[in-house]
Amino acid sequence: MSPSPSSARLHVVTGKGGTGKTTVAAALALALAADGRTVLLVETEGRQGIAQLFDTAPLPYEERRVAVARGGGEVKALAIDVEEALLEYLDMFYNLRRAGRALRKMGAIDFATAIAPGLRDVLITGKIKEAVTRRQDGRPVYDAVVVDAPPTGRITRFLGVTGEMSQLARSGPIKTQSDGVMAVLKSPQTAVHLVTILEDMPVQETADAIDELHKAGLPIGSVIVNLVTEPVLPPDGLARAAGDGLTGADLAPALAAAHLPADGGIADALAAQTVEHARRWMAQDALRHDVEALGRPTVELPLLTGPMDLGSLFELAGRLEEHLLAADVAA
Repeated sequence: MSPSPSSARLHVVTGKGGTGKTTVAAALALALAADGRTVLLVETEGRQGIAQLFDTAPLPYEERRVAVARGGGEVKALAIDVEEALLEYLDMFYNLRRAGRALRKMGAIDFATAIAPGLRDVLITGKIKEAVTRRQDGRPVYDAVVVDAPPTGRITRFLGVTGEMSQLARSGPIKTQSDGVMAVLKSPQTAVHLVTILEDMPVQETADAIDELHKAGLPIGSVIVNLVTEPVLPPDGLARAAGDGLTGADLAPALAAAHLPADGGIADALAAQTVEHARRWMAQDALRHDVEALGRPTVELPLLTGPMDLGSLFELAGRLEEHLLAADVAA
């Protein structure tokens, strides 16, 4: 049984490029931090997208507060630097931080991650596991960790590569660390959320990712439908425009009654735009059935006008808080 969104402590957010997964991850972190909780938001791809959303300086390899949530909660953010993560790993398990710094000066770390791309994911997931399990005075340091993860096309590989490492190393610190990471990633305290939009390719890629995650034994959370728009026509008008279509002649009387230009060219252009809107919206609405067929809890987030700023993130966070509350009640 997969965890409800709010019962998990590690929230991995993935989605096809262009669906807004970084924005959703940031809004989810704000939602989870409400009522005085402390949440860590982790960036894994080195794009500094989190810093841009919260209008702050580029994030260093340290956990830094980027927002205060409703009720005094805190969102801290971390952009994982692979070199620093490797130095930390060498120091933690082998007491070799000084040697690691020498390797970095020689360019050996860049070389190693270039010829073994999986090493990057091993280090990143290892750091995420450390943040989830870190304790102070007997209590978890973070109430939740939210990860802005790689896209759906490689999410299963990203989360599963440490398990492959465990199979290669039969004993020792590498195996112990790898087993510990996979124990967290496959446990009920983890939920992998998938962000999509109501278009054919993102919905299909979401379905494929859910199938791959299920086969890999990774816990699947919610499907978050982002950038949802409302129709500008009533249902009967939508059906008519999308079906039989409209002509300029159909609109001309209404334009004239509104004292707007009603010549043939303007009326025809407006009619064509109305038909395009209606057909596009009806096609998007039909994709809702495909999303429902995925069998996962689903929440829709609206397309907001204007630039994405902190106020917009809080608006999306409010929608996600309602979803988290509903998941608690259902559980």
